[in-house]
Amino acid sequence: MIRVSAPYITDDDIKAVVDVLHSGMLAFGRVGEEFERELARYLGVKHAVAVCNGTAALYLSMRALGVGPGDEVVVPDFTFFATASTVLHAGATPVLVDIEPDTYTIDVSQLERVVSDRTKAIVPVHLYGHPADLDGVVSIARERNIYVVEDCAQALGAEFRGRKVGGLGYVAAFSFYPTKNITTGEGGAVTTDVDYTADLVKLLRSHGQKSRYYHVELGWNMRMTDIGAALGLSQLKRVEEMIERRRKLARVYLEELNTLRQVRLPVEKPWARHTYNLFTIWVEDSGGARDRLADFLRKNGVETAIHYPTPLHRQPVLTGVRKARECCRVSDEASKHVLSLPLHPGLREEDVLYVSKLIKSFFRYM
Repeated sequence: MIRVSAPYITDDDIKAVVDVLHSGMLAFGRVGEEFERELARYLGVKHAVAVCNGTAALYLSMRALGVGPGDEVVVPDFTFFATASTVLHAGATPVLVDIEPDTYTIDVSQLERVVSDRTKAIVPVHLYGHPADLDGVVSIARERNIYVVEDCAQALGAEFRGRKVGGLGYVAAFSFYPTKNITTGEGGAVTTDVDYTADLVKLLRSHGQKSRYYHVELGWNMRMTDIGAALGLSQLKRVEEMIERRRKLARVYLEELNTLRQVRLPVEKPWARHTYNLFTIWVEDSGGARDRLADFLRKNGVETAIHYPTPLHRQPVLTGVRKARECCRVSDEASKHVLSLPLHPGLREEDVLYVSKLIKSFFRYM
């Protein structure tokens, strides 16, 4: 089976983890701090704070900004559940807006209609590895004194106007789940240029402990381990190599599938660097063509996935959450049409050619 996504693990990665295991120092420590320094250096930010997963990174970002009851946070409707659930866990209210039909990122034109004196933050999600259009988001946020919290879970290494995402808002959250551009097994990070915010996130991730057994904040245990950090540090050394591999394979798909009128391919805006964490196509509807294509590919040894089959405004637990007046037509349509094809650094070019050949044959004889 050609997998839709997979971690790219080398002998160097394995050695790095084994070295930590042999050291006996497994919890967050020296290796974790080195990972934080190297991640901050790569992103061009002052601080990176490693945590246990991407959801924790989003939640700690909210708490560090003082998001809580009575506040509203603007979130795109088409994203992973954690982007909204962490707002709820902080005690605030998510306000949903629609997405752009080509990049699947936040529709900036809806922001003016939903921001209010209760809006504490806006969360642009850099979905699939393509950055959101931050010009409009940052402009509105500055005018209204609103925080920008970048959701970079799928976008390590992506760039907006030549700058890496993760340092373009007030704070950002990353995920290092096995399907992401680098992995720590499970893991995440909060990045910021603000000293106070970084210090507060460090406190909150470790029970609010300022010194051993002396607690000044009510926090949690959300630390990364040195085991995970060792893997992440090793992967970070070749992150650009892996991103370029993704981009090369994406170009093969784009060249092979660009004549199919039944398929809308991913775009890369002139101001963007797409990292293709996911290669997600839009299948034009013709009697359930998307699902039939997925079934056809599965029967021929190709795994696919739908990111995402249910928009946030249709999630049972989020029923009643406030949304923009014109939300969420594009999001609803995307959920019926998108299909993620196999793409990861371990994939061979012949695998991409095989998948492309199958897709072309499906539409030829459909």
